Amino acid sequence: MKSNITLKLDAELLREVRVAAAEEGRSVSALLTDRLEAMIRERKTFERARRRALSRVREGLDLQWVPGPRDALHDR
Repeated sequence: MKSNITLKLDAELLREVRVAAAEEGRSVSALLTDRLEAMIRERKTFERARRRALSRVREGLDLQWVPGPRDALHDR
């Protein structure tokens, strides 16, 4: 289902948007719809990546490191 919205844009901005849409051979509506969809996709992708990264941080990473003798740290 599609819904109509009303935007209030500065006259100069609207002129530039119309020019940009015309250069792409599209309507202002199609141009804005695609840009908004892309913005939402990017936000969702970022949020999924953020959740994955935080999950990995919480789980930790086993480096299988075993500390050696304390004296070995000070040998030169």
